[in-house]
Amino acid sequence: MKLYFKSSTLLLICALTLGFTSCKEDKAIEPVKIDFKKEGELTLFKGDTDTIVKVFNIEVAKTDYEIQTGLMYRDSMKDDQGMLFVFPEVRQRSFYMKNTRIPLDLIFFDHNKRVVSFQENAKPMDETGLPSNTPAQFVLELNAGMAQKLLLDVGDKMDYFEYLLEK
Repeated sequence: MKLYFKSSTLLLICALTLGFTSCKEDKAIEPVKIDFKKEGELTLFKGDTDTIVKVFNIEVAKTDYEIQTGLMYRDSMKDDQGMLFVFPEVRQRSFYMKNTRIPLDLIFFDHNKRVVSFQENAKPMDETGLPSNTPAQFVLELNAGMAQKLLLDVGDKMDYFEYLLEK
């Protein structure tokens, strides 16, 4: 009798397990498409002049979530678009390309909004640290190759304005 009970219990457990696994639906998970949301404009200037190098439409990352997510999960970005990271203080910064599908240039700015360093042609999906190499308060992410194309140098400056939008 004990053997029969154990066998029937085992058989019941197997049947339930198979039943539950066969009830699962095999749905493909669709990736969420994240569209660019223009939240402001950023202008790059050459050195101490008022010579405009380029104007970019920008998304602005200020909250912890926005800063941690950045441009992750994006498939592309137009050449006149970028993301500006705004930090409350000047300090060493380090970024990485986890879950970032597009190659990027990272341009680091100090509290005076002057370029202090670059990380160019960051590789998609690479988790290697991309440090600022000097204290920075702002970081601008653009498509890879843009810093070289625009001939940006340390000391160039930027200014930006944000639209008053609800997030």
